[in-house]
Parts: sequence; C-alpha cells; structure tokens
Amino acid sequence: MEQLNLGIIGTGVIAKSMAEKLNEVYGTIYGVTSVREESRVAFAKAYNIKNVFSTTEALLADPMIDAVYIATPHHLHASLIELALLAGKHVLCEKAITVTSKELEGLIALARSRSLILMEAMTIFHMPLFQTLKQQVSEGLIGQLKIIQVNFGSHKDYDPSNRFFNPQLAGGALLDIGGYAVSVARLFLSEQPEVVMSTVDYFETGVDETSATILKNAVGQITALTLSMRAKQPKRALIAGDKGYLEIYDYPRGEVATFTETASGKVREIRAGETSQALRYELLDFAHFVETGDLDAAIGLSLDVSRLLDQIRNQWDKSK
Repeated sequence: MEQLNLGIIGTGVIAKSMAEKLNEVYGTIYGVTSVREESRVAFAKAYNIKNVFSTTEALLADPMIDAVYIATPHHLHASLIELALLAGKHVLCEKAITVTSKELEGLIALARSRSLILMEAMTIFHMPLFQTLKQQVSEGLIGQLKIIQVNFGSHKDYDPSNRFFNPQLAGGALLDIGGYAVSVARLFLSEQPEVVMSTVDYFETGVDETSATILKNAVGQITALTLSMRAKQPKRALIAGDKGYLEIYDYPRGEVATFTETASGKVREIRAGETSQALRYELLDFAHFVETGDLDAAIGLSLDVSRLLDQIRNQWDKSK
C-alpha cells in the first residue's frame, strides 16, 4: 500500500480516534488544522503531527499533502470537500458526508473531473463482517431476501445549543444515526428502493427526534427503520429471507452475526473482523480506492443512501 500524506481538518472526538489509527497504519500524520489554535496545537502534540496549519486553505495549499480527512460538523462538509477537491486532494469525510444528495452529486462530478477519490467514512461499508455477510447472502444463505429491520436509538440530554438539536447545524436523528441504519439496508437490498413512507416527531427546535420509515424496491424487498434521539434501542439489524435470517447487534462496527435457519431452527455465529479496527478498515479501503482510482466503488452506496435520506425528509415536509 502506497504511503499517503494525510492532512486532518477538525480535532474533535472522532478525529482523535482516526488519528490513532492513522499513526498505526502510516506511522505518521502530515498535518492538521482546526478553527481554534489551542485545539490544533494540542492535537498535533498528542498525535506527533509536525505540521500545524492556521487555516484550511493553508493546509490544502501544501503540495506534500495527498489527501485530507474531514472531521468537522457535517453542515460544513460540502464546502470543505469542494475546497479540497479543487486543491487536488483526495477526500475521506465523516458521515453524513453531505446534508443533501444534490450537494453530493455535484462533489462526485467534481471529483470525477479531477480523477480524485471521495469516500464517506461510513463503517458499515468497510467492516469485514458486512462484506462476508453480503457475499453469503448473494450466494443464497438466507434464500430470497424479503425484509430488513434496522433499529438505532440513543438518548441525548436535551440542549438546544448542541449540534444534535440545532437546525442551523443540520441536527436531528436522521443525519446523525440514520445514516448507519439506511446504509445497512442499502448494502443488502438488491435494488434502490422506489417507495418511501415515513412519519416523524420533532424536537421543539424543529429537528427530527423519532421516526419510523418503510422502504420498498421494485423486487418487493421491504425495509423497516426506527430511529430516535430520546429512546434508547439496541443497534440491531435483521436481514430475513425465506430460508433463514441474520441478526447483527451493535452493527455500526459489528464483528459477529447470528444466522438462524428456518427449516431446522439451528443457529450459528458468523464472525469477521474486529470492532476495534473499524477505522483501520476505512483507511485501508480509502488507500485502495486511491490506488485503483475507482470512484464509483468508493462513493456509490453513499450516494444511494444520501438520496434515500432526502426522500425521507421530503415525506416529512409533505406531511407538515
């Protein structure tokens, strides 16, 4: 794997976790920037980063940087991705990669025009467990896929100024935890859903608190999604067919699933990868896509998910 000189934009919690893995994978991180000087200096010291940039523009202007990792709040992602692509840098960006699919479509076109890779740091698409399960489902493990159920519920202390609840910061459950749930569904569905039905309850600030969504595609595969920011739920995904079903708990970084056979009732475990290495898998796939130049493989599923998130929000808007 070719060494990539990476610059990090943002110094929050997930950036710290990614910096640890970057040092494991590459042995070094080239540079970092963030809005607050004390944060970027402390971050550089903690992760042995020698180049500290006072602005994003300064980081992107450095010709030694091959790629950037963007870990800012997601309402800033689109503008930062555009700056990075225009500067000739490959981009790995935290989820949600953009707020709308229209933004993402434009950025993909820009990346393609410059022969650059754009990838969302969505663990679902890079965990070995999901790659293994996807292959086994395609080989007939569960028979004909019929239904997918995905839950994700957290309980956040209500604070209108927090990004989770702030409409100006693209808050709400759908863009925060919903991407994981929709990504699981889209990974296994053989076709993009064309029917979307959804209902929602809102926080006082106007962002979505709790929602339930049904998706259906042209071959009759149905997905049921339940999300909440105020009701804890197990992170559980169920993939069911006419021969059996898979269950995955803690699926965002899952390492184990159970398969239950319909005819016999027998249950067995399927294991692949390690939860602790989730970000490493993302980095390795990102480097692979940079090497192969396969933009469609890097971003195609993320675009499908972004379009579904838009369709869900459109359903809500119509019901107001």
